[in-house]
Amino acid sequence: MFPQAILIFAGILIGLIVVHEVGHFVAAKLTGVRVMEAGLGYPPRIWGKEFRGTIYSINLIPLGGFVRMLGEEDPSDSASLAAKPAWARLIVLGAGSAMNFALPFILFTISFMIARDVSVGLTQIAQVMDGSPAQEAGLREGDVIFAINGHEVRNIQEVGTQIRLNLGETVTMRVRSGTEFKEVPVYARWSPPTYIDAEGEENRQGPTGIMIAPLHPGMTESESFPLWEAFPKSIETTFQVLTLARNEVISWFKGGGAPKVAGPVGIAQVTGEVVEAGGYRPLLDFAALLSINLAIINILPLPMLDGGRIMFVLMEVVRRGKRVAPEKEALVHFIGLVLILTLAVVIAYFDVVRVLRGESLFR
Repeated sequence: MFPQAILIFAGILIGLIVVHEVGHFVAAKLTGVRVMEAGLGYPPRIWGKEFRGTIYSINLIPLGGFVRMLGEEDPSDSASLAAKPAWARLIVLGAGSAMNFALPFILFTISFMIARDVSVGLTQIAQVMDGSPAQEAGLREGDVIFAINGHEVRNIQEVGTQIRLNLGETVTMRVRSGTEFKEVPVYARWSPPTYIDAEGEENRQGPTGIMIAPLHPGMTESESFPLWEAFPKSIETTFQVLTLARNEVISWFKGGGAPKVAGPVGIAQVTGEVVEAGGYRPLLDFAALLSINLAIINILPLPMLDGGRIMFVLMEVVRRGKRVAPEKEALVHFIGLVLILTLAVVIAYFDVVRVLRGESLFR
C-alpha cells in the first residue's frame, strides 16, 4: 500500500503546488510583472514554447511547478517585480497562498456533494475524570450528548470537533441524563492533565475531562448535499479547520502537548491510511486540509517562503520606501533555504524510522 500512497500523495502535492503557482502567475500578469517562464515540473526542460514574452515549459522533474518573474529582487527594469509598488508586490507574493486558501472551498464542496455513510449513533459519556470540568459541571457516565452550543452532534467526531473549536471557553452541552434533558455548561481546558490508561501508558485527558463512545455503534445513514447547500458547508468547514489549527497552536504554548510534525514521507504514510480506512472519497477532504496547511506555511514570515518575502516588502513600507539591499535579502533567503532543507532531512529521518517500525503518526 505504501508505494501506492506515495504516488497518490505526490499527485496531490503536485496539484497543490501548481494551484499555488497559478496564483502567482495570474497576479503577476494582472499587475504588469513580466513572467519569464511558467513551468510544469522542475528543470531540466523537456519542452518549451514562448508566447507573449513568457516561456511555457514542461520539465523533467514532476514535483509541481514554478513561475520565474523578472527581477524579483532587482528593480532596474520597469517590468520587474521589484520595480512595482509595494501593494502590487504584496498581491503577487500573497496570491499563491490565497489560491491554496480558496481551493478547499471547491474540494469540500465536491466532497459534500458525494454520497457517503455518516455515523448517526449519537455519543454517550463512557467515563468522567476525577476533578475535571465535566465532573464539576455534574456530567455523569451514561449521559448522552445531543448538542454542543446549539450544534447537533451525531457522532464522536462531531463532539470532539465542537469541543476543540471552543478551547478556553465554556461550552453548553445538551445531554440526556436518564430520562431528563438538560443544558450543562462545561469549561474546555487548553491544557488538560495526563492520566495512566488501562495499559499503563500516559495519555492526556480531553479538554472537558470526559471519555466518549458511540451509543449505537454501526448506525449510519447516507448523506449528500446539492451544490447550493454544499458550498456554504464548505465555507463553514474551511473556517472550522483554520480555527482548529489556531487552537492547536495556542494549546502548544499553554502546555497542551507537543506538536506532531511530519514531512513528505509521514504525510504519504497518512495518505495511505486515509485510503485504507475510507477509500478515495476522503482524499478530497485530505487534499483540502493539505492545501490549507500549505497556505499557512507559505504565508509564515520565514526566509525563502512567500511570507518571508512579504516581510521585506512590509519593512520597506515601514521604512518609507527604503529597501533592504538585494544582496542582503538574497543572503537571508539562502540561509533560510539551508535551514528549511536541514529541517526537512531531520523530519524525513524520523518519518522513515516510524514507518519502518510500523507506527502511525497518530498513535
